[in-house]
Amino acid sequence: MKSKAKSGSKVLWGLLYAGTFAAAFVLSAIFNMTYDPLRTRVEWNDEVGTVYTDLSYGQGSANKFDLYVPADNTKGTYGLVVYLHAGGFTAGDKSGDAEILKWFCARGYVAAGVNYTLFGEENPQASIYTQSLEIRNSIPAIQAEAEQLGYPLDRMAIAGGSAGGCLALIYAYRDAPSSPIPVKMVFEAVGPASFHHEDWTCYGLDKSPEAASVLFSAMSGNVITPEMIESNDYAAEVRDISADIWVNRDSVPTLCAYGAHDRICPFPAVRPLLDALEENGVPHDYIEFPHSGHGLQNDNREARLYQAKISEYLDRYPG
Repeated sequence: MKSKAKSGSKVLWGLLYAGTFAAAFVLSAIFNMTYDPLRTRVEWNDEVGTVYTDLSYGQGSANKFDLYVPADNTKGTYGLVVYLHAGGFTAGDKSGDAEILKWFCARGYVAAGVNYTLFGEENPQASIYTQSLEIRNSIPAIQAEAEQLGYPLDRMAIAGGSAGGCLALIYAYRDAPSSPIPVKMVFEAVGPASFHHEDWTCYGLDKSPEAASVLFSAMSGNVITPEMIESNDYAAEVRDISADIWVNRDSVPTLCAYGAHDRICPFPAVRPLLDALEENGVPHDYIEFPHSGHGLQNDNREARLYQAKISEYLDRYPG
């Protein structure tokens, strides 16, 4: 009787950890949608570009994208920038990134914001993995729509923030080899880049195999047991959502930014990605915001550097 009670208590703690994670990420999404550390606002009018909203790329109600095309339609080919929204995989919308998408478009790129099916009571089967498949499926539709409008695409960058940063990294490393548009680089901020439970200290996953199994199972869409966590035998189950695992010598140049005091996306979880980039000789820049958390709000110098690096990468790689 005592062992059953103990087991039930562990499961309860696991669910509480998972709930705390989701709630924290949703709060971060609300913050990120009202705070713009990159100050990307541009004066938008017909002389800059045109936006087409809620275009379909699949059968799901969330399978929609917004497409921003520059006013100059005289070029033979264009670069595409896909930016994926934040929201802890449970909230957020492409409309929250309208300003940065306009900024890309004002620089002469075709830009796209993509929605994906959010995890929640209405979609309990959604996971980071299923969301990543939706992002993969959106790219051919974006390409076809852009070409129909007179904007042939021959190169792309993929990017995002928080949850969107995680999905961008997955596409850049896992799906780039099969992308219909050559991926030239990825840039992202504060996206979960790896899923090693010992790094997720801010949620206590290093101390609770039950919490780690609940959270990583929900994220991956695979069954991961506490015993698998304890024996560190779950790499195959999180492979499809772990950016660091997919890095190789052919991976695209990478720009990433993280806050040293992030309690939402575990700060130590970026280290396996950085190690993989170093070990494989992948060109990359890492900007650490020493006084900031998930919102990257306390380091103006680093925010300016990140924006400058985005411009540099866009000019150097998909430019």
